[in-house]
Amino acid sequence: MSNPLATTFAGIPFKNPVTTASGTFGFGDEYANFYDLTELGGLCTKGLTLEPRLGNKGQRLYETPSGLINSIGLENPGIDHFVERIWPHLKTLPSVTIANVSGSDENSYLEALRRLNAIDVPLIELNISCPNVKAGGMAYGTSPDSAANLTAKAVAVSRHPIMVKLTPNVSDIVSIAKACEEAGAVGLSLINTIQAMAVDVHQKKIVFDNIYAGLSGPAVFPIALRMVHQVCKAVDIPVMGVGGIATWEDALAMMMVGATCIQVGVMNFIDPYRPIKIIEGLKNYCEEEGLKSIEEIRGILL
Repeated sequence: MSNPLATTFAGIPFKNPVTTASGTFGFGDEYANFYDLTELGGLCTKGLTLEPRLGNKGQRLYETPSGLINSIGLENPGIDHFVERIWPHLKTLPSVTIANVSGSDENSYLEALRRLNAIDVPLIELNISCPNVKAGGMAYGTSPDSAANLTAKAVAVSRHPIMVKLTPNVSDIVSIAKACEEAGAVGLSLINTIQAMAVDVHQKKIVFDNIYAGLSGPAVFPIALRMVHQVCKAVDIPVMGVGGIATWEDALAMMMVGATCIQVGVMNFIDPYRPIKIIEGLKNYCEEEGLKSIEEIRGILL
């Protein structure tokens, strides 16, 4: 029996278009206690940097109506630990592993990518959009020139295909998307979190030590949907839609406006089974609509 959810992203086969978003799934270990990770189309690692990072000090999470503000600060064990200790397990999974890579400056990005050349990870997500670090991160994703410059250098040093993760904290995301495409990115993922802040009025202080942090969750979905639509109309490379996806209907909406795959983020915290429920919902939709492939609805609203 054919699989109606089978999807291809930049030439890479996915058993279904549902992946988990970086920073919300760790490296999958905890979620493996709930379900078989092979059911996922793919999983995106937490943000990896050249050196291990402890992350930001102070409070890191703050709930808002239909959302979550985070200031984690890319806490991770570093590229070498990932290559030596974590990849040996992930490479045995049939789901596509996407390695999210960040850095504090150009050299740290590029050296991290060089070290990943030692393994056969299928896809790199180049994170030029993290709002929770004081150096690097979002700074590279806020102008077409800086985004294109880093993308081109990443493509040159990496033997893996590069997908660039875009920030919504810009006035013109389309120009940045097109610049990354022209620089050699095989795909794009969007959006990352929206810069936000929180105040504790009882303590009369700002909640986060870094003052500003990243808002995600269902509250941002309409903004993410709009930006995915804008970008899909403008580029010829595939897009992963991410930002507030909570239901299979949200995932379907992302695909109708052009996304090839989607990423589930904050909902992993609320309901660890949510990606599986979204996969089942999409399967049922295909059956009810008589679709042989989910591809039949992709981009119908462009």
